[in-house]
Amino acid sequence: MGLSSRNVLYRTIGIIVGGIFVYAGVIKVMDPIGFARDIDNYHMLPWALSVRLAFYLPWLEVFCGLAVLGGLFYRGGLLILNALISIFIIASMVAKARGLDITCGCFGHASRNWNFSGHLALDLILLIAVSFLSFSDRRMASEALALQGSRGAKQNL
Repeated sequence: MGLSSRNVLYRTIGIIVGGIFVYAGVIKVMDPIGFARDIDNYHMLPWALSVRLAFYLPWLEVFCGLAVLGGLFYRGGLLILNALISIFIIASMVAKARGLDITCGCFGHASRNWNFSGHLALDLILLIAVSFLSFSDRRMASEALALQGSRGAKQNL
């Protein structure tokens, strides 16, 4: 795969991932108490902490999504999104193992009718996409450094 087609692929995945997180975050920002109830349904945190997270996490999702979309703080945005998705997947699996019938509330009321398998599949796809972007970004940075180093070596000759 050529460099330009690879960049188009990375950028397309980045736009999709960033857009999903901005959209999901904005929906939660508009209904923080509903999101606090969704967090509380997992029965893992006290209500007061669920409310605090409901006011903080959506903004974190929005800012990280914007970082991926805009390229500013790109690696940091990907790192945080990777952690958020991983924690959510673990919390969902633990809740399911405990027999809790939960709706994730990831996309507000639009996702309330999805089943557990659908939510888990979407989250795993997002985790794979964010991980792909993280690893490809490191590889592209190391390739750029190697290319820059070889140019410097040629100039010294």
